[in-house]
Amino acid sequence: MTTHLTPRQRADRTAAAVRAAVTAGRALGLTVTDPVVLHDLFSVVVHLAPAPVVARIPTVLPRPHDLAALAHRQQHELDVTRWLADRDVPVIAPSPLVPGEPVQRDGFSMTFWPFVEEDRDKEPDYVANAESVADLHAALRDYPGELEFLSAADPGSITEELTRLEQHPDLIGAAELDRAHREWALLEPLARSRAAFEARFPGADVQPVHGDSPPANVFHGVNGDLYADFELITLGPVEWDLASLGPEHQAAYDRGARRNGTRPLDEEVLAFVNALGMLRVIATLALVPQLPELRDYIRPTVDQWWSTPLAAGVS
Repeated sequence: MTTHLTPRQRADRTAAAVRAAVTAGRALGLTVTDPVVLHDLFSVVVHLAPAPVVARIPTVLPRPHDLAALAHRQQHELDVTRWLADRDVPVIAPSPLVPGEPVQRDGFSMTFWPFVEEDRDKEPDYVANAESVADLHAALRDYPGELEFLSAADPGSITEELTRLEQHPDLIGAAELDRAHREWALLEPLARSRAAFEARFPGADVQPVHGDSPPANVFHGVNGDLYADFELITLGPVEWDLASLGPEHQAAYDRGARRNGTRPLDEEVLAFVNALGMLRVIATLALVPQLPELRDYIRPTVDQWWSTPLAAGVS
């Protein structure tokens, strides 16, 4: 039987992350007297009040002890958001009050961002956001930094997590796990190799993309909308950022692409990223011991996935 983190252990982890952020913030010269936790799921996000700075501390991770790899990804996020901000793209950029690099403290790796007041009266418009993602992609095309191909999918952790799930039959059934392994055998070569992907989809150019469903990661600030949460910034097809969002959002993206002269979405590539994104979610069941509520979030996706063709017909 899978051993889950208890509510007390979860609270202790959050408290430890907050303490680490407060200590790190003070060491960087910030005045921190009244920290406020703004969000606590895969990361603890804490306002280091009264300083106008927010720390984001990832706490639920496929490889929780590989802080070097985490910091490497965090540096990509800091670099790309600073680059976008310098080009007047509306984005939450790193805090100018601290050095622009990840900070490691007490077993955590964290980044620092400006505190932006949220417009809580504004309802998210995910269709409009999807249309605007075409503009974000147009801006990202010229980003000169080095990024890895489809690192947002984290192919290595999919392999590890599917193997780990073999020891947790209470999290996924044997038939479901067998299907996941067979599906990954089809998808893995295209997810790991840019050359293999480009050979299979010759019309789908690869460029920097947000990596984590940008239509759902537009922050409604009191002074306007801002693109946020580039933790999974990656090289990939633009379709990756629209995975699993459905035809209305895809049509909205295509409107934005026609407007700014970039390419529309490709149906075959969408099938691939939808299948890969779905399998990425299935593999995330291996993180349930770290975040027990994930099981309820993921179960509907498992049921939906079970009713679809193997690897969405991609071969």
